[in-house]
Amino acid sequence: MASFLLEVGTEELPAAFVDSALQQWEARVPASLSDRALTYSKLERFGTPRRLALLVKGLPDRQPDRQAEVKGPAVQAAFKNGQPTKAAEGFARSRNVAVSDLEIRSTDKGEFVFVQQTIVGKPTAEILTELVPEWILGLEGKRFMRWAEGDLRFSRPIRWLVALLEAEVLSISLVNGSTTICSDRVSQGHRVLHPQPVNLKTAEDYAASLRTAFVEVDPQVRHQDIQQQVTAAATQLGGTANIPAALLKEVTQLVEWPTAVVGKFEPEFLQLPPEVAMTVMISHQRYFPVLETEQKLLPAFIAIANGDPAKSDLIAQGNERVIRARLTDGQFFHQADRSLPLADYSDRLEKVTFQEALGSVAAKVKRIMVNAGLIADQLGLAQPQKQLVLRAAQLCKADLVTQMVGEFPELQGIMGRDYALASGEPAEVATAIAEHYWPKGAGDRLPQTLSGQIVGLADRLDTLISIFSLGMLPTGSSDPFALRRAANAVVNITWSAKLPLNLGQLLEQMMAAFTTDFPQTPAALPGQLQDFFLQRLRSLLQEEQAIDYDLVNAVLGENDPEYAERALADLLDVGDRARYLQQLRQDGILEQIYETVNRATRLARQGDLATSVLDPAEAIKPDLLQQKSEQAFYQALLKLLPQTQAALKQRDYDQLVKALGAIAPTVSEFFDGADSVLVMVDDLELRQNRLNLLALLRNHARVLADFGAIVKV
Repeated sequence: MASFLLEVGTEELPAAFVDSALQQWEARVPASLSDRALTYSKLERFGTPRRLALLVKGLPDRQPDRQAEVKGPAVQAAFKNGQPTKAAEGFARSRNVAVSDLEIRSTDKGEFVFVQQTIVGKPTAEILTELVPEWILGLEGKRFMRWAEGDLRFSRPIRWLVALLEAEVLSISLVNGSTTICSDRVSQGHRVLHPQPVNLKTAEDYAASLRTAFVEVDPQVRHQDIQQQVTAAATQLGGTANIPAALLKEVTQLVEWPTAVVGKFEPEFLQLPPEVAMTVMISHQRYFPVLETEQKLLPAFIAIANGDPAKSDLIAQGNERVIRARLTDGQFFHQADRSLPLADYSDRLEKVTFQEALGSVAAKVKRIMVNAGLIADQLGLAQPQKQLVLRAAQLCKADLVTQMVGEFPELQGIMGRDYALASGEPAEVATAIAEHYWPKGAGDRLPQTLSGQIVGLADRLDTLISIFSLGMLPTGSSDPFALRRAANAVVNITWSAKLPLNLGQLLEQMMAAFTTDFPQTPAALPGQLQDFFLQRLRSLLQEEQAIDYDLVNAVLGENDPEYAERALADLLDVGDRARYLQQLRQDGILEQIYETVNRATRLARQGDLATSVLDPAEAIKPDLLQQKSEQAFYQALLKLLPQTQAALKQRDYDQLVKALGAIAPTVSEFFDGADSVLVMVDDLELRQNRLNLLALLRNHARVLADFGAIVKV
């Protein structure tokens, strides 16, 4: 068994591409080896800013031999009068066998000649030589470039190749115009700490040899090393490091030999909102902030250097000069912005375009205010609370035209909160300005104030309605306006805050208001938005709430307008019912009532009773109840009615499930008892009466879910 090393040496790669490339190799390389019938014991991936590498262990010397059956010409073309024709002789010659080795077999299309052959496996070295260029040039990424005179495209210029099968160099070439990059056993060490070439003896020497040249090729080792160094440095400063996962991941791919360097800045910069300093450090400089407490920064930062550790003091001084300049800018912007009340910035939003066909951000703010008012009215808010909501909606985008947010867009909302407080706005208004952007992505925090929740909903619903009105619906992975994320946020905010909203009604009201300004809104818009929200509900329930797919179908329905309308009319209820069904399944209770309800549901489809009917008095003719079991069924339904109505009114589905469990013996007697009833009798009136008994049971169960959509486990 042999080990194979591939290293692609480059100019400094973007951090995101290093991660992406290694993931692509992890998915594609095993598949390509398997396609060539090559096994292996282990695949290791390595990457730094200057290289991508693979180490494949446990490869055989060659492919295994395999038996192949090759189909030739039809018998009537291959033989005439028992003698082989030129077609048979040519086929035998092409397969390097004698005519006597040909076999005749019957197929669906008649008799044909076949030959059985042993295909000798190719040497592994030969196969790898064919595959490696495909592995390299098959990588995908953003903004690939050409260099020199050639047409070869890659994330950054390729400078060297290493291809070792054990100690043997495999001859692999990449042609780029007049330049050819040939494989060798020579890698490169750290640019500063070891500028000399690194001669690799064998494939398995790779990681250890590069480590002696001050290159840690294993990203996981670098990741852990950086985390430990940053934590230790922060402890020495008497604080705790803020180590965002995304920043740690990025920095890991920016260095080959990490060294934590501590820098400091003047305490006066701590008078800035902490988010400003942290944004400068994290987003712009890739530094790790140091916290004294959860909310208080220390005037220090930790940078991860890729240079000479002996020059750490000099590196720190350079970084200190950079951050000092950035914080000075922030200080200036902060002071200049606060010279005006936040409300004074609102008029400037007229000059900021939201979307070309939809007008300015100022126009969007007006729509947000209308939407926020509709939500507040539906919730029945008192006038003082509604005024807070409307004021937050009015100011929610004002900070977009401040100098600070112009320089640091990540601070939108955060600076609005700060400037609102400085302008004397109520605390809830200021908080709502920051919170209405939450959540910014999956798993992010949700707004906690009622004003923040309502303005956040109003903003996202305007975006959905307005962008959908232009026909710019998400397709596949393309969602430039993040409409899926917006709809997910609407649902999650509603669930988290337990807001009793009728989303369907809100969408109608908001679309009506929108069409007064945009009368050309397409007629298909309401249906498109309804379907889109149902898709998002289905996705959230299955993926985030871990509800079984059939139970999600049971509460949302499958092409069932009644369930769709009900879901949008009460998002809280549909989420509660889905989670409740999942719990019933886990507790084994769902199985106990499933058969009773589903058997009735299947037969009820033969009738025509509307699914909204619950009262037996509206559907049953008592004088047609001939047998004791159907009379008992009718009486049981009369008792079930108030329990179902109470469950529906109080949204206490536990009492409905208990009632369905209690009626099960009666239904069983109706179907299978000594006095069992034949439903599908010839008498149409009697048949309909009995089908209505079953349909009523189905309808009562539908208050919880469509049991016909549930799969028996």
